[in-house]
Amino acid sequence: MKIFLNIIYWTLIVIALIQFIPVDRNNKPVKQEENFVKLMNTPPAVRQILKKACYDCHSNETVYPDYAFVAPISWSVKNHVNEGREHLNLSVWGRYNPDLKKSMLENSVHSVKEYAMPLPAYITRHPEANLTKAERVLLTNYFEEILKSGAY
Repeated sequence: MKIFLNIIYWTLIVIALIQFIPVDRNNKPVKQEENFVKLMNTPPAVRQILKKACYDCHSNETVYPDYAFVAPISWSVKNHVNEGREHLNLSVWGRYNPDLKKSMLENSVHSVKEYAMPLPAYITRHPEANLTKAERVLLTNYFEEILKSGAY
């Protein structure tokens, strides 16, 4: 019993101490002249879908939930956001070259159609991001329209 209490005691101490390890949750400023929705003159319905299902991980407009302020969960959340931004950051769309934009749009179409995005783990904590079939069709049609026009 004493060993069990020692384990609990030291576990609580470690959990308390790791709360002091900083996690940078500051978003970089968004320049509207580089932002996807502004540059592409995105229709309001598509903009709403992007904001609710994509922007937390794929933009510099991340809204961190309360649980993202508790270590070690905060580390995981920040890692997912960093990975999402590495693959596609809609806030800096204007900085990408045309080939990269094309590739990102093609990957986005595939990911949305195949229900790979938004990530299932994200949807469990953010049910509003669970896109309906109609929303998925609207979003993929929009991306495909941009691809066909070459106006990316």
